[in-house]
Amino acid sequence: MTKCHTFSLVISLLFLSKSCRSEVFTAMVDLEDLLDTEHVLINTLENYVKAEEQKLELLKRYITLYQRQQNQARDDPQEYLANPINAYTLVKRLTADWTHVEALVSTTLNADTLANISYFKEHMKFPTDEDLNGAAVALMRLQDTYRLDTSSLARGELNGVKYSTELSAADCFELGRQSYNNADYYHTQLWMEEAQARLKRESNKTADQGDILEYLAFSIYKQGNIAVALDLTNKLLELIPTHSRALGNRVYYEDQLKEQEKVQNEIRKKGDDDSEAIETIGVKFHKPNYDDPYGRDLYEALCRGEVSTPVEMQAKLKCRYLTRNNPFLIIAPFKVEEAHLEPDLFIFHDVMSDNEIATIKRLAHPRFRRATVQNSETGALETAQYRISKSAWLKEEEHKHIADVAQRVADMTGLSMSTAEELQVVNYGIGGHYDPHFDFARKEEKNAFKNLGTGNRIATVLFYMSDVPQGGATVFPVAKTALWPRKGTAAFWHNLFPSGEGDKRTRHAACPVLAGSKWVSNKWIHELGQEFRRQCTMERPLPELTA
Repeated sequence: MTKCHTFSLVISLLFLSKSCRSEVFTAMVDLEDLLDTEHVLINTLENYVKAEEQKLELLKRYITLYQRQQNQARDDPQEYLANPINAYTLVKRLTADWTHVEALVSTTLNADTLANISYFKEHMKFPTDEDLNGAAVALMRLQDTYRLDTSSLARGELNGVKYSTELSAADCFELGRQSYNNADYYHTQLWMEEAQARLKRESNKTADQGDILEYLAFSIYKQGNIAVALDLTNKLLELIPTHSRALGNRVYYEDQLKEQEKVQNEIRKKGDDDSEAIETIGVKFHKPNYDDPYGRDLYEALCRGEVSTPVEMQAKLKCRYLTRNNPFLIIAPFKVEEAHLEPDLFIFHDVMSDNEIATIKRLAHPRFRRATVQNSETGALETAQYRISKSAWLKEEEHKHIADVAQRVADMTGLSMSTAEELQVVNYGIGGHYDPHFDFARKEEKNAFKNLGTGNRIATVLFYMSDVPQGGATVFPVAKTALWPRKGTAAFWHNLFPSGEGDKRTRHAACPVLAGSKWVSNKWIHELGQEFRRQCTMERPLPELTA
């Protein structure tokens, strides 16, 4: 029962008492009883006022915090939200924090305030618990891919560059709680430890020490360290001796320790000193393998810029002007840079203007939907955790700029646009990425592009429509090459050999965006209509872009 309801109940009882005991002034004893009644009423009213003052003080703190962040964001919204930490805390403020604000406000008699909040939640874009979880997972992805130190990340630093205000103990706790909900106990431990450290330094406590210890103990237990989990549980019980879950967990951990010790003693009696025979404690780390093009280690190392094209390969790369005997291009040729040979990866410079980019963004924004991938068995489009972005499709007839870009792709590649897909526009959000994949359909993917009737994707042109301060590279693990976003440039490669066989060397990925907002658009070009532009042959292709 809320305090305001308690207060109302007391008032009601007092009026009921007065109606039952009339003419109290006629007897001193009745007046003496009223003193006791007044005493109860004063105490109740006093407690109510204190509680309301505490709520108001807390709400004022929320307003101060929110307003400070709003002021920072209003100066440059794009720069503010380009920081994944700011983006995460914004989602957290409008989910976990705002739920607490609603709970506080709902215990008052201000119905108008509640009505306003309900209206905004119903009619405005409001993040959900799923959004909060997604934002937390994105930060974990960035933390792992770019090997970010937890404490530095909590200070608002990304690879040594400070972008935002620091996270509070409550912010760190929420990151740990979301990791726990995903059964990610490794990150639960990291962020609960950071929450604990920050809580000790906070004058106005934003999190509960008992909650932190409970999550921390269980996450460490799930990673195999029962002794530490028991120690943390005992510390929790020192704070809250009656904590029911902690009491149960302590008994369980003690039993588990006894069982573990029993197993270890039996192993020692058998003379088996194999270290792997005894369960290790904590997280196991493996030595990175940068030679496996299908492994995650190489992919993430390329994202961090730790692996580069071999020097002997770089020596063979050239830059050139491309005209294709086109009268217009003779006057204004394309500037082409070879990024890799076999597979041939090319960068075209200055091939999309700022005006075109602005038009494409403006047309795409209201149509954005969660980006999808094609199911290899059914051919149906579906969302996937390994592709985090939003996309939209634009037709050439919608705007001259869209038609101009399509014609430019034809001029750049020498291929027909008659069966090319519409221009796909993509914007990557917090930690937005796309795991290693092929653009073409492999032999086992029988239904891919079946509904289009235009054959496989023969080539890809990828336009970069924004600069990205950190992260966001397009990496090719087999080629051990990374292409870094630069506004106005475009990457080009053939997905198929002239034989029609898929070139698996073109397997590529979009690295998570560490800082900034990544905008790209792409044209996927299909086989049908290219018969006289790129003739079929059983031989592997040679570099095909010649002046």
